[in-house]
Amino acid sequence: MSDPGLRNPGQGTPAEPAAVVEVLLQALPYIEAFRGSVVVVKFGGNAMTDPALFESFASDIVWMHRVGMRPVVVHGGGPQIGEWMGRLGRESTFVDGRRVTDSETLEVAQMVLMGKVNSDIVNALNSGGPVAVGLSGTDASMLEAEPHDPELGFVGRVSEVHPELIERTLAMDLVPVLATIGVDGAGQRYNINADDAATAVARRLGAEKLVFLTDVPGLLADATDPGSLIERVTAERIGELVSDGTISGGMVPKMAGCAEAVRGGVGSVHLIDGRIPHVLLLELFTDEGVGTMVTADGES
Repeated sequence: MSDPGLRNPGQGTPAEPAAVVEVLLQALPYIEAFRGSVVVVKFGGNAMTDPALFESFASDIVWMHRVGMRPVVVHGGGPQIGEWMGRLGRESTFVDGRRVTDSETLEVAQMVLMGKVNSDIVNALNSGGPVAVGLSGTDASMLEAEPHDPELGFVGRVSEVHPELIERTLAMDLVPVLATIGVDGAGQRYNINADDAATAVARRLGAEKLVFLTDVPGLLADATDPGSLIERVTAERIGELVSDGTISGGMVPKMAGCAEAVRGGVGSVHLIDGRIPHVLLLELFTDEGVGTMVTADGES
């Protein structure tokens, strides 16, 4: 089995026996509770570009699979697309944080997401045995798309999720790894924001959990203070925090998506810091957790 996170980070030597027992005792109720549950994980940020964090992420997904959870990985690849655009002598233009995508940029995005990033994730998950299968939103029109804004070109929003291929993959006891390229009824492809795609997939599957790996500790009461983490928040409270300015900038659409997810049937949404090794296991299988958990209105 891959390292399940019970070793001292960066050392490779076993932790103290008492510490191992404590971790196992904490984890067991969560393993029992989540066995058979679909957990959609949006993979991005530093965890995608840092080799050690990438390996830690892959180990966590494999561990989740082996204890009976049914993870679904949804990934973007913004930094990698930007890198390849630079190699090809092209500059990226952004509007409200979204990359303007003409036909040539779309070709680069498809090449990077489907041919490079997806393959790298699948290979990492399969390093210890056959666990994962690479998919694209274009496969069986899984992510049906429509234009997001004419100003953005071939940037799409998900109009419908056709989950049959994901469900068949899960039924084969494999981990679907989904690249976020969508397609419309005429066969036109679109680059889709990975946060939006993960939310749509989680809602359509009725996932128990939707987890976003980010480059921040979670939702902060003060964006300049990493210690002001809001550990738990309801969908209704998110609206209030947007209104009073606590949630601002790029966090507004992300948190709105979290509220949309739990109101749409997802059990809970988690924003966690992907810069922490084994952060998925820490959030899902320990009492304290490490990020922000979003729940439906009326839940505490």
